[in-house]
Amino acid sequence: MMAELMYGSGLRLMECCRLRPKDVALERNQVFVHGGKGDKDRVVMLPRKLREALAEQIKRRREMLEADLRRGIDWVELPDAIERKYKNARRELGWQCLFASRQLSIDPRTGNRGRHHVHEGAV
Repeated sequence: MMAELMYGSGLRLMECCRLRPKDVALERNQVFVHGGKGDKDRVVMLPRKLREALAEQIKRRREMLEADLRRGIDWVELPDAIERKYKNARRELGWQCLFASRQLSIDPRTGNRGRHHVHEGAV
């Protein structure tokens, strides 16, 4: 599905890998890209054909997050000062990686365990 999303909306590889559920507006057929090429933000169109598949991906990601939270795993890399501003952001679905890695990772700076986005080489 990631390849279809990149082709249909014009997303670059890392933009697609770094998407978060909050960046997908299914009702408006839009995807918000934050910090893309040149560290620019932009909005791209979401192909209608992918709406159901993305809704299902968000549902699966929610289930994965709930399972992780039950196991005490609640870390995700957040941009800039989001973690200081929103204390529970790391536990909210909107801030998780939409296309998360199946493997847990450990942040080398803090030692926190959580899920990073899928590796670009796996796409």
